[in-house]
Amino acid sequence: MKTICLLFQVHQPLRHRRYRFFDIGNDHYYYDDYTNETTIKNLSEKCYLPTNDLLFKLAKSLKGKLKIAFSITGVALEQFEIYAPEVIRSFKKLNKTGCIEFLSETWSHSLSSLGDKPAFVNQVKMHEQRISELFGQKPSVFRNTEMIYSDEIGAHIHKMGYKGIVTEGPRHILGWKSPNFVYVNALNPRLKVLMRNFKLSDDISFRFSNKDWSEYPLTAEKFIGWIKSLNPREEVVNLFLNYETFGGIQPAKSGIFDFLKYFIEDVASDNELKFSFPSEIIREIQPVSAVNVPYPISWADEERDLTAWLGNDMQKEAYGKLYSLCERMKLCTNDKLLKDWNYLQVSDHFYYMCTKMFSNGEVHSYFNPFESPYEAFINFMNVLSDFKIRLNSVVPGNKVEQEIAAMHQLIDEKEKKIKKMEAELNALQRPAKAGKTVRIRK
Repeated sequence: MKTICLLFQVHQPLRHRRYRFFDIGNDHYYYDDYTNETTIKNLSEKCYLPTNDLLFKLAKSLKGKLKIAFSITGVALEQFEIYAPEVIRSFKKLNKTGCIEFLSETWSHSLSSLGDKPAFVNQVKMHEQRISELFGQKPSVFRNTEMIYSDEIGAHIHKMGYKGIVTEGPRHILGWKSPNFVYVNALNPRLKVLMRNFKLSDDISFRFSNKDWSEYPLTAEKFIGWIKSLNPREEVVNLFLNYETFGGIQPAKSGIFDFLKYFIEDVASDNELKFSFPSEIIREIQPVSAVNVPYPISWADEERDLTAWLGNDMQKEAYGKLYSLCERMKLCTNDKLLKDWNYLQVSDHFYYMCTKMFSNGEVHSYFNPFESPYEAFINFMNVLSDFKIRLNSVVPGNKVEQEIAAMHQLIDEKEKKIKKMEAELNALQRPAKAGKTVRIRK
């Protein structure tokens, strides 16, 4: 019997407003509240709420046969709590049916696994704690940002206590092998590796409503037929998708909700297929071999590498400048700075700077709020410059910055003293004014 692993990514970045050069040092608020709120509410109405409602009804009717995994970023959860708390409630309601397994990842969907291990561990712990607080689950399977994975990253993930990880199954890594098996990490075979079947996953995510596609229209019956026609020895089919596929990337009028409904119902009633959680798969299915991934892979673009975020000089400079602050951030205790630090790490900021075109250009433009990657780079660097000024006043980086920070502190103390003296003076003047008599001329 083949098992199907359905995994949905739920992520929305906190978008920066147009932050100009003259804002640096003068305005410390970086976020486009209107766009963030509008995006969350729009997707909640079109995607999150209707899809959660559909899955809830299916979970109730299928009585334990529906099993789905979710990887929800902390920055998305935070925005739901602010702009659309009903989405959190719908996930809690769905969780109570027992049909959901939550996976762990970085809180802000960051690239910290590539840059700074302590920052990475901190991000993961933040996310794990939030999932536990909201849904009462402690994840045992990990999904890194954008499915970024390498042998080294996987070995580190196991040290952090995770039993398995999900990642992409690219051709240049697997070669003649199939993604439809369980593998183990090449450096630590105790970590199980589930690899995404990108062909079948992308058929739903990106090709479903494409009328020029040779397989259009895609029906649940046809899709299940493709799965059942796979080699009988292939035990697991990993379908990992953006949750925004349902009602967002693929609009409701395309029939995507009907497809999801019939697909789930047909799998649940089929004697040759079943749904399983990632934790069940790594526990019950024996791995066939190790998978060697010496260099990081991801699920982005045709290359399935890191070039979507670190493929040009702008991205590398922004990434380097940001993560050069890690050591100083360890000494920072300012809550506002720590919060902005986490938001600055969101991988989407680097994605917006991507200069790829051709086959990947349409996908990048769909997710990019900036008119050009150069505008995205300048905007991010302006924000980062202001952030560094604020950080310098709290955790100076060198002797000059220490002297500047000391002067700022001295000025702040003097301003506070002046305000205190003005308040005392006003307090002394009030009784005098109250007791003063005014003569009226007759």
